[in-house]
Amino acid sequence: MTEPAERVSLGRREVEVCRLGFGSAPLGGLLRATSQDDARAAVEAALANGISYFDTAPQYGGGLAEERLGAVLKDRPRAGLTVSTKVGKLVVRDAAAQVVPGFPGAAPHRIVYDYGYDGVMRSLEASFQRTGLSRFDVVLIHDVNRKYHGDAVMERLEEALRGACVALAKLRDEGAIRAFGPASNELDVMQRFVEEADIDCLMLPQRYTLIDRSAASRLLPACEARGIGVLLAAPFDSGILATGAVEGAIYNYQPATPEILARVRRIEALCKAHDVPLPAAALQFGLRHPAVRSVVTGMRTADEVARNVALMQHAIPPAFWAALEGL
Repeated sequence: MTEPAERVSLGRREVEVCRLGFGSAPLGGLLRATSQDDARAAVEAALANGISYFDTAPQYGGGLAEERLGAVLKDRPRAGLTVSTKVGKLVVRDAAAQVVPGFPGAAPHRIVYDYGYDGVMRSLEASFQRTGLSRFDVVLIHDVNRKYHGDAVMERLEEALRGACVALAKLRDEGAIRAFGPASNELDVMQRFVEEADIDCLMLPQRYTLIDRSAASRLLPACEARGIGVLLAAPFDSGILATGAVEGAIYNYQPATPEILARVRRIEALCKAHDVPLPAAALQFGLRHPAVRSVVTGMRTADEVARNVALMQHAIPPAFWAALEGL
């Protein structure tokens, strides 16, 4: 059992996050449209349940998630609240642009990648305007990965190391932000950030879950040794660890392969044997590693908030975790 509202230090800086973080991608219409009323109710339910860490990004609905999150938070006292946004993807509104895949309901726009010094400053200024907030506590360098950059990923990494990291370190040293780091699922890219940049934290999706624990061998120990706090995103692996291995189950935003389905069925059998809901195990798993400070999952409605809070609080016996180690 984990108390979702418990606040802990993110790392070596004076920044705190709660154990269950609110991911705002669904507020921007991730995979399906979200109404404005549902979005507001979700954020208000999170606050009512003591959730105090909120993550957003320009990409989520072309700025829609930032707008909706800011509409609620900007009138709340900032003491005790931690907000992160991301840089590296500039939103350019363009009536002639095609609908951006993954965010139905977003206004027509294009995403322009820019991990340089000036691009970071432009991105943050736009995020301030969209949210109406006076500061961001944490800024994350978004998606230096092969999905978006292919063979040019290492060139983008060098751009981020020379540009974004320099800009964000300056802002941190001036007190304009309190912490920064990368957000990516590429282990080799993240390892370079850890070893070559003065980062405070990182956001890691998909590489430390019930299905994929590849970050445990090198990246997480390196973060622990350096005092770099890990924000673990996408604990449900984009769906399958919430739904189970049902027909049409989604893993990594694609239909799950037979191999993934078989692995999840084995985990489900273990959960059944110990009377543990699969999504409760998925949410709580990452927090067992000392480098992981918060698990961040997307929440679309007030009901989803309540469900995730209950799953985080579900008592899981030590025997389950011991058996999982050998699975």
